[in-house]
Amino acid sequence: MAGRKFSGASLWPWLALAGVVIVLDQLTKVLVVQQMRLGDSHYVLPFFNWVRAHNTGAAFSFLAGASGWQRWFFTGVGVVATVVIVWLLRRHAGQRLFSLALALILGGAVGNVVDRLIHGYVVDFVQLHWGGWYFPAFNIADSAITVGAACLILDELRRVRRG
Repeated sequence: MAGRKFSGASLWPWLALAGVVIVLDQLTKVLVVQQMRLGDSHYVLPFFNWVRAHNTGAAFSFLAGASGWQRWFFTGVGVVATVVIVWLLRRHAGQRLFSLALALILGGAVGNVVDRLIHGYVVDFVQLHWGGWYFPAFNIADSAITVGAACLILDELRRVRRG
């Protein structure tokens, strides 16, 4: 156990951050489901609409047209990712940027797994667009995963520079 940069308690702030992401993600999705019907779209800003969309696939609706097996496949991937991320957080909780990245990815992954288990699809509601081009709708969980991935890249770039 020599060389570890954490104490058992240092895991908890990262799990708490993941929990905040999950709660915010689920609360926003509940609001969307209660207030909008599938396919509704409301103009907010010239580049932003509030929509209600359902994604049975993964990022950018990958495998959305499959026959239903993808629900359980992506749920399983999310569960495996959760276990691996918690294990990594335990080992590297003292590495702030790395752990921040993992906590954001964990919160996002669990938020989308909850949707798959409850609804069979992920509820998306943020739609960005510009000049007739529309980015696929996404949610808080997707945003957390994206920011977490960017933080992982930044952490690795910083590590390589130091090395």
